Amino acid sequence: MLAEDYFPVFVFAAVGLLFPLGSFFMNRYFRPTKLTKIKDTTYECGSIPIGEAKIQFHFQYYMFAIIFVVFDIVIVFIMLWAVTYNLLDPINSLFILIFIGILSIGLVYALKKEEKIWI
Repeated sequence: MLAEDYFPVFVFAAVGLLFPLGSFFMNRYFRPTKLTKIKDTTYECGSIPIGEAKIQFHFQYYMFAIIFVVFDIVIVFIMLWAVTYNLLDPINSLFILIFIGILSIGLVYALKKEEKIWI
């Protein structure tokens, strides 16, 4: 009975494991390995690339992106907390305040680090 209940899970796991492995071996053994000058160029909508494809960005852009992603995820947690605020115990409210405090410390640290980069 246990095997019958979990048969779809086993099938899903088998496909989930075999598909990436099959793709890896198909790519490794059946791809053409002859390199040409055209294959080594950077693809830019079919036009011939002009200049270097590798551009270095300043660290500030990465810092802004990381701060954005962190606070985007934080908003999800705070919204869930705000929706269920009336149903929570006081200890849960304390935990979310500790969570917001830790995030505030991280924000202050990131902004202080950002000041040093701009100077």
